[in-house]
Amino acid sequence: MREWAEYTIEEAGGRATVIITGPLVVSSIGKLDPELRGITDSIQAIDISEAGPIDTVGAWIVFRFSQRTGADIVGASEQAEVLLDAVESAESDAEVSPYRRQTLGRVTEHVGTKVIEFMGGVRSSVAFLGAILIAMASLAIHPRRFRVKALVRQMELVGVSSLPIIGLMSFLIGIVIAQQGAVQLQQFGAETLTVNLVGRITMRELGVLMTAIMVAGRSGSAFAAQIGTMKLTEEIDAMRTIGVSPMEALVIPRILAAVLMMPLLGFYASCIAIIGGAVIGDVMLGIPFWTFLARVQEVVPTYDFWVGMVKAPVFGLIVAMAGCYQGMQVSGNAEEVGLRTTAAVVQAIFMVIVLDAFFAVFFTEIGWA
Repeated sequence: MREWAEYTIEEAGGRATVIITGPLVVSSIGKLDPELRGITDSIQAIDISEAGPIDTVGAWIVFRFSQRTGADIVGASEQAEVLLDAVESAESDAEVSPYRRQTLGRVTEHVGTKVIEFMGGVRSSVAFLGAILIAMASLAIHPRRFRVKALVRQMELVGVSSLPIIGLMSFLIGIVIAQQGAVQLQQFGAETLTVNLVGRITMRELGVLMTAIMVAGRSGSAFAAQIGTMKLTEEIDAMRTIGVSPMEALVIPRILAAVLMMPLLGFYASCIAIIGGAVIGDVMLGIPFWTFLARVQEVVPTYDFWVGMVKAPVFGLIVAMAGCYQGMQVSGNAEEVGLRTTAAVVQAIFMVIVLDAFFAVFFTEIGWA
């Protein structure tokens, strides 16, 4: 049966003494602690001569009670004296809750920190781009070091393996654009212009843009996770040790694969989206499927195709760079891999949308509207 620590109060000559008996250890002091907290009488001494074994928790309870009541501790054994001295030396008068600055100061400091981090990120990104250019120049001088098999493998992962999901997504987008566009245009008796709407918006904008977003979520995150894991397990350091450049072996094949495959994936996505629009045109508008496709060739200008093809490799470069850069920044622990992977996807999508807006203004200004 467990023995609990207990106390009694004795008064002699106007002097109140708390006598503690029983073991003062963590397993037996549970009842004594709240009882000591409830004592409000004036206490002059705490006698622990009859107490049993004592540990740090017991010493802390007795010391805290002594501090609250101002009573002296008497009858302590040699072990108890050591523990009481240790507890007393560890005492701190620091606030339990840390100081919290005013909202304006905290917000200003947070914004300033984010600005500094952003500028540091920009500098690191430029340095990373410079390292890529140096690695490509080195490969141009020594073409035998170029890893063709790695490039083909990454082209398969970025391009071929993503065809089903990009095709499904594009087909559904084409259906949505055609259906919503037809509903609105029918109000003006211009439902035949649905062909123009689907053809131009998919070939010029949505085909490449949605493909870039899908590649960012699928391949960009994979780049960051793969390289980040290799960085965490020191495989990249091992490559440098044996004289293999990580930029040439890991980064360049992935970037080239994304740049080369994005135009093909963008054109593929645009074609599938137009097919989805043609299906809705046949079902809702009574426009025969093949007539819809033939009409697209008549109403979509050639420069709409080139607008998409110009943007595609740039988007691929941005997505691959974001994934590889974030992967190379991994350090510390496994949680960093997840954080950097998330950052790669967010950064890539953000930059793709910003560049798409820039391209829209640029091509409008040069007359490709």
